[in-house]
Amino acid sequence: MRKHLFRIVIAVVFVIFSGGAAQSETLQLLTWKDYAPKALRDKFMQETGIEVQTTFSNNEEMIAKLRATRGAGFDLAQPSQDRISSVQEKFKIYQAIDFSQLNTDLFIASMLEAVKNNTMVEGKAHAVPFCWGSSGLIVNRKMAPTATDYSDLLNAMYAGRISYRLKRPTLIGIAFAMGEDPFAKYGNAAEYNVLMDKVENALIAGKGLVKNYWTNGDNLLQLLRSGEVYVAMGWDGGGWKLHAENPDIDFIAPASGALGWIDTFAIPAKAKNISGAYKWINFIMRPENAAVFTNQEKYATASQGAADLTDPEIKANFNRSFPPAEIDNINWYPPVPANLEKIESKLLDRVKSAQ
Repeated sequence: MRKHLFRIVIAVVFVIFSGGAAQSETLQLLTWKDYAPKALRDKFMQETGIEVQTTFSNNEEMIAKLRATRGAGFDLAQPSQDRISSVQEKFKIYQAIDFSQLNTDLFIASMLEAVKNNTMVEGKAHAVPFCWGSSGLIVNRKMAPTATDYSDLLNAMYAGRISYRLKRPTLIGIAFAMGEDPFAKYGNAAEYNVLMDKVENALIAGKGLVKNYWTNGDNLLQLLRSGEVYVAMGWDGGGWKLHAENPDIDFIAPASGALGWIDTFAIPAKAKNISGAYKWINFIMRPENAAVFTNQEKYATASQGAADLTDPEIKANFNRSFPPAEIDNINWYPPVPANLEKIESKLLDRVKSAQ
């Protein structure tokens, strides 16, 4: 009986001096659907005692929610890296990253540096990378063994066997294949316009080589399956899907660099559990945890070494298409100045209507 009472007293004292630790700590995460798998949330809870509560969203909704509260209500958000700096400059909804609370060795260095640069406001970075994907070439190697860059979308060798979208990525890709850096001209509309004139002329001159301008990803994959198209601009996941069906077809990172998107971790301005936010970032970027995410969702992460721990087929895809040199060569999308969208829109209309 005395032992029983003693245990009760000790338990009460522990709760009092731990500040009511009987209630678990929470982390409010504003994220995309499936970016925080339950298995990882459970594991994080076991390791830290912090419960991750998710609110699923997208870029537009994230911005709207955080603008409405001036950066309150969430401890961590996951916007795309090209949707941060311009929003931060206007609305101040994020806080600068405290890199002293991060294990930066967990990140692929080139991706970390890209996100730092592309989310810089007043000399401070406002995000770090989480997951990424890319567009480049999907090629039937048997029929187009020498296709290596976006310039092959204009190659007469493949006349009638070429497909791409009439969208910004194609304009950007062709510009890089010309030896230009379109992103470096984003700050100068006049220079960007001159470059886009060159791209427009090339696309119009090569219009007769194109099988079609695809608008539906499934339709593109079927054109490649059937052999109607040999060289296309498309997403990495689509190329890898076809490779599993036919080893002759694969995604290729173009010689002038694949075009990459990155979804990030950014801490809202009025986050309450800042310590928990950094703990979650360090946790999920550990290779063994990042690999769980990639195996489930098929998106690559910026976790150094995680690809080596993924399922064999996924690992093989990354090893073929993205050895380290190709990852470092990816051209990551920066924020797009609004005035450039008008230039691109008019250009695309002219290419579409050209005879």
